[in-house]
Amino acid sequence: MTSERIEITILRNLIFNEDYTRKVLPFLKEIYFSDRNEQVLYKQIELFVNEYKNLPTKEALLIELNQRKDINEDEFKAVKELMTTLSTEDVDGQWLLDTTEKFCKDRAVHNAVLDGIKILDKKDKKRTPEAIPSILADALAVSFDNHIGHDYLEDAEKRYDWYHTKEKKYQFDLSYMNKITKGGVPSKTLNIALAGTGVGKSLFMCHCASSFLAQGQNVLYITLEMAEERIAERIDANLLDVTIDDLHTMPKQLYEDKIGKIRNKTSGKLIIKEYPTASAHAGHFRALLNELALKKSYRPDVIFIDYLNICTSSRFKGGNINSYTLIKSIAEELRGLAVEFNLPIFSATQTTRTGFVSTDIGLEDTSESFGLPATADFMFALISNEELESLNQMKVKQLKNRYNDPGINRSFIIGVDRAKMKLYDVENSAQNIVQSSDTKKSDPDTSYEKFSDFKLWFMI
Repeated sequence: MTSERIEITILRNLIFNEDYTRKVLPFLKEIYFSDRNEQVLYKQIELFVNEYKNLPTKEALLIELNQRKDINEDEFKAVKELMTTLSTEDVDGQWLLDTTEKFCKDRAVHNAVLDGIKILDKKDKKRTPEAIPSILADALAVSFDNHIGHDYLEDAEKRYDWYHTKEKKYQFDLSYMNKITKGGVPSKTLNIALAGTGVGKSLFMCHCASSFLAQGQNVLYITLEMAEERIAERIDANLLDVTIDDLHTMPKQLYEDKIGKIRNKTSGKLIIKEYPTASAHAGHFRALLNELALKKSYRPDVIFIDYLNICTSSRFKGGNINSYTLIKSIAEELRGLAVEFNLPIFSATQTTRTGFVSTDIGLEDTSESFGLPATADFMFALISNEELESLNQMKVKQLKNRYNDPGINRSFIIGVDRAKMKLYDVENSAQNIVQSSDTKKSDPDTSYEKFSDFKLWFMI
């Protein structure tokens, strides 16, 4: 079957097949039809269906075409002759949908290539060669998506199957983190670590990035705070199990041997991308993801952004926006990116000055915007003091958790090896120091030492 025949088949079914028309019309474009007469006829069908929400008759189309000022007499006759060849015809519905989708994809790519040639030949004055990757990416992404909502009654069986489908989760290598998230974080989520300066936000994210890479996941680490080499240095220390100081004195052959062992153990890849502080937003990250997919066939399973507060918003520009709106906007855009690319995003935020010296951080200690915890799916505090540092430990406190009851294991201890940029599980006896402050919502007589604890219990 030729391309021309496919176009005629599409036009025929747009007139005579209502179910087909309602499914494919949102995805068809006038530019997909190479013949001028077919473009004119398609456009008229589209205008009629959009206005009257019904299929047009041939007579109605001819009347509408006769009133158009943008076609001459010869074009009108040619379109009229084309319409006389169209008649109702039985055809397999699924085959027709699949063939139409392939036609749209092929034409989209063909048109994208032509647009790229025009740009390179400088015949397109509005776009530069930098636009070509996104043009091709959009063309390759053409797909029919007929999902327009969940029908509660009709989709009950699908919903039941979903209840009994094990959700894919990205597991930590820290037992208590897996406990409080019921086995790890799912896709389409925004996960935030809250900590003061120097406590360990980047350490936590570098450790988790190393862990996911070791599990065979593709990891993208976006840094707006430190250089790419500094992040790689921390991940080297973690995965090679050496101190950062030893990295700089290690013989090259030994270093290459250790990297080779890691390469043989994992099927994943880790890409580190640096942006200047306060210069990048979700739009830049989306373009990076599309570019990596196009140039390297690389699609990350999980993204780390170090860190949220020094990103910018794609929706709000200039310096007149207040910090609450700005940070909330950034959080919403990043969570939207997680949903769009079906993956979890990890980031971090600073505490306020009060939270920096507090040994029991709450949601109210989030700096700049309370809109951030309102948007995040999972938020936890990393807390350190002189006693914990002397024991090479850190306290983790749940602040918000959409995956599990945050009242269970609200606080716990993890071990820290700062020289090797590693986190690890500690013995159960080490958890005793947080048991007295750990609360459960099932105990109505629990006393709360901080209003933030009461507020969290009340919100559950």
